[in-house]
Amino acid sequence: MKTATKPENYQPQQNCLQDKVILITGATGGFGKALSLTYAAAGATVILLGKTIRYLENLYDEIENAGYPTPAIYPLNLEGATEKDYYDMAENIGKEFGRLDGLVHAAAQLGAPTPFEHSDTENWYKVMQVNLNGPYMLTKHCIPLLKQSAHGSLLFMTDDKFGAYWDAYAISKHAINGMMQTLAAEYAGSQLQVNCLNPGPSKTALHIRAYPASSKNAGLPEPALYKDLFLYLMSNELDQSGVCFTP
Repeated sequence: MKTATKPENYQPQQNCLQDKVILITGATGGFGKALSLTYAAAGATVILLGKTIRYLENLYDEIENAGYPTPAIYPLNLEGATEKDYYDMAENIGKEFGRLDGLVHAAAQLGAPTPFEHSDTENWYKVMQVNLNGPYMLTKHCIPLLKQSAHGSLLFMTDDKFGAYWDAYAISKHAINGMMQTLAAEYAGSQLQVNCLNPGPSKTALHIRAYPASSKNAGLPEPALYKDLFLYLMSNELDQSGVCFTP
């Protein structure tokens, strides 16, 4: 898989995402919240998808109080969501907005890293539902909305926690990488750009749960430090597809 970084000369302009409509899953998580605030500050209307209404409402208020475009809230627990839930969501977004300019899959579940022979089947299904099946079904039903955009961007958050003992989490991320490459090939030459973002170790609850005893946790970079890269990946300047971006 090809890797890339944002162009060195990329300088986001104020309101560079003006009037764009961007759906973000896991919107109240470490990266989800940073993405949501970054895109709202740049003029986008963000659709905040998450499972906890109180957290979504708090983020909604933070965006509105900052004077950014009024966001939308879509509560949904990906762990138990059915295909009809995703179909209905896409239908509702279509009726409300008519299109999507961006879709970011930031929701993730770590599960319980363990030797493969001791893997818990119930946990496996939960991780796959959030990390792989959910993105598959949501993307499937939102592609017609993304195709309505003059410059659509579909972005999958991925990770480099591969190798021994990462169990369902690592395998789900391998599959996400493959899904991205398949979609990028299918929509090559179109107005829809499909990519992955691998930010590396960052100060998020998920990463700290993965390495709870690490002495490096306090010095990890905050997700908000990558805001210029976030903006590039939703901007009209993005002209690459089938790539895994890193900071």
